[in-house]
Amino acid sequence: MFNQVSAELTQAYEALQTRVTSLTNELAIANGELRRQYQEKEALSERLSSLLDALPAGVVLLDAAAVVVAVNPAAMAMFGADMAGRHWGDIVRASLEPTLTVGEWSLGNRRLSIAESMLPSAGGKILLVHDVTTAHQMKSELERSQRLAAMGEMAASLAHQLRTPLAAALLYTSNLGQPGVADEARAKFSEKATGQLRRLERLIQDVLLFARGESIGRDRMAASELLAEAAQTVEPLMREHALGFEVDDACDSAVLIGSRKALFGALVNLLENAMQATPAGGKIYLSGRRQGDLLSFAVRDSGPGVPAAMQARIFEPFFTTKGQGTGLGLAIAVGVARAHGGAIELLSEPERGAEFVMTLPLGQADNEVDD
Repeated sequence: MFNQVSAELTQAYEALQTRVTSLTNELAIANGELRRQYQEKEALSERLSSLLDALPAGVVLLDAAAVVVAVNPAAMAMFGADMAGRHWGDIVRASLEPTLTVGEWSLGNRRLSIAESMLPSAGGKILLVHDVTTAHQMKSELERSQRLAAMGEMAASLAHQLRTPLAAALLYTSNLGQPGVADEARAKFSEKATGQLRRLERLIQDVLLFARGESIGRDRMAASELLAEAAQTVEPLMREHALGFEVDDACDSAVLIGSRKALFGALVNLLENAMQATPAGGKIYLSGRRQGDLLSFAVRDSGPGVPAAMQARIFEPFFTTKGQGTGLGLAIAVGVARAHGGAIELLSEPERGAEFVMTLPLGQADNEVDD
């Protein structure tokens, strides 16, 4: 029995040795695989780190509490080397100023574009910060060049429009100096000359405004107040021309930031354009409506509409279908909308009127980047 038990123990020990050898080999293989994966991940980490360091754009990693966890050198050059550990909202308030363009901010003399991506697994965010100062300057220069090019192309038309009222004013004023002119006729000539000179003044003001572009301020205004002010201004003119006028305010306490004077002038331009296109007895509608992060002002008339052949040119400078028009009202309105980060769209069908819709981004107070 002793010999039998001893033989069994010997066999069990040999089997155990074989198993240990097998496990040792398997462990060596697993360790080799883990070492290989670690080396690959370390190389990948080094490549990603080098890539982040070389990126001209800033990269900011935030945790779930919006605290800065990691940054690359480009971001540190923008916001300082002490970013790590600070709350992103504190950095925004200390360094950035909102602009009229959604997603773009001012940092001193620089203009930054900030895009964010969520990290669902970690619950944080990655912010990609681009310096778009050069692109913004090039855009401004391009817009200025386009305005100057349009001025050059339309110089002959402008000279003609200036010459006509000037010649009329000279004719009326020359009649004032004729002997034997009755007082009633003299007053009539004076009134007509004054009217032509005012037309000249309006034309010159429009040309200057279009040539230099509207300077955008930082006025903070309620959209409803701007809508009401424009409606109050044109309402007497609507009654004078026997036109119905209806205002629909659905701005929902929206706030705009920019030039109050410029936006007011653009709205009035759209309303005057609709008034001139609508025959007596027609109706004009003015509405304001908030749509998410955007606000739209719409001016709709019951006139004949804009022919399809003219719709492509309706916003061109000096293009007009009215004998007394300068052709700059809609061009200036479009320039104002673009300067505020918005646009103007025309919707029109023959004999069913025309609708001009000006869409603007809300002020940063209503549409801020999450802190």
